[in-house]
Amino acid sequence: MTATEPRPTARWLWPVLADLLCVLALALGGKNSHDEAGSLWLVLVIAWPYAFAAVLAHLWLTLRGRQASRVWPDGAIVLVVTYVLGMALRAVSGRGLDPAFLVVAGIFLTLTMLGWRGGLWLVRRRVARHR
Repeated sequence: MTATEPRPTARWLWPVLADLLCVLALALGGKNSHDEAGSLWLVLVIAWPYAFAAVLAHLWLTLRGRQASRVWPDGAIVLVVTYVLGMALRAVSGRGLDPAFLVVAGIFLTLTMLGWRGGLWLVRRRVARHR
């Protein structure tokens, strides 16, 4: 491992945390839009299916030696698994799948989960160019 190479833990830990923050932001936004007075437990009720799905996607990629911080294809895999499995878990747990929510959640997760990866790619590219 060189000085510029991330430690093995950083390769999987930071992408998982970043994606969980995206899921948490989705849940907080949903709670604040529809039930401002509700308990913060509602945030966990909203977030758990997507958080579980995101962690599973990261685990699958990590076991295959893939870097979940890349936009394509790894970031797209995490996004699709998080969205599809998260929606399925949400439905099975008795939460609604309103069409508007499907669209808003899809757009939000796409922008945030691929957005941080795209930003990281730009920073890495710029740093590499200036060496």
